[in-house]
Amino acid sequence: MFPFRKIVFPVDYSDPCRGIVPYVEEMSRRFSADLSLVHAYGPEALARSPLPMTDPELPEEARILEQEQLRRFAEENFPEYHTDAIAELGEPGCVLDTIVQRDGADLVMLATHGRGPVRRLLLGSVTAKVLHDLSSAVWTGTGSVFAGHTPRLPYKSILCALDETPEAEAALRLAAAFAHDYDAQLSLVHVVQTPPATYEIDFSRYEKELIESADLRLRELKGKLGVEAPHAVIGGAVAEAVREEAVRRGADLIVTGRGRSQGTFSAMLSRLYPIVRHAPCPVLSV
Repeated sequence: MFPFRKIVFPVDYSDPCRGIVPYVEEMSRRFSADLSLVHAYGPEALARSPLPMTDPELPEEARILEQEQLRRFAEENFPEYHTDAIAELGEPGCVLDTIVQRDGADLVMLATHGRGPVRRLLLGSVTAKVLHDLSSAVWTGTGSVFAGHTPRLPYKSILCALDETPEAEAALRLAAAFAHDYDAQLSLVHVVQTPPATYEIDFSRYEKELIESADLRLRELKGKLGVEAPHAVIGGAVAEAVREEAVRRGADLIVTGRGRSQGTFSAMLSRLYPIVRHAPCPVLSV
């Protein structure tokens, strides 16, 4: 998976989409990766064609128009790169899934902005599906992170957020390799999520023991992988604690696991969604 060799950039022409162009360009250039721009369009594209709705050539005409628009976007935003421009009719998440599997892409880069009555409460319909379904690494962040700000490139500070699942090792390997390639400062954080206090159980009595146990496991993992980086083990709500640590470390990028090892249902509601939603910088998940 790393270094990245094939990058897919979903394009919807929105402001958040345009806001991550510098990040996509930099990632493609640094790793000499092939870059594919993908635009998934719906039936409304048929109405933009000058052909009558009864014309059997209408679907192909609509595809050509969408393809031309995507090529213009590529020429304007990536003038120095050869890019594949792929426009396909279909639901965006499904189109992306098909292309990633077909082309063997190892990284998808997209900005999220809530769409859809349910999933927008999490991240946005397309991003939620991508994070849940795709096997490739995913680089993403909320639109507000990219709106009207100067891209923080190259990355100088990388925060790796680790849990206690088997994915922690893969996430730390990626974060360490990424930090080495960028000559960036790497730091680690593990959050022991504490439940709200109740009259029946005083969890604070056990928090110190859990933090010490997690700290030991994290030290062992660092030793196993030969990673030398400062780390913090803290208690609290995961997303808020990761955000606070990212702000404290001045992180330009957060690297974390996807939550797949927690099972299909819980992965859909994993801690990754609120981490992305609250993060002050992009999040790279594996």
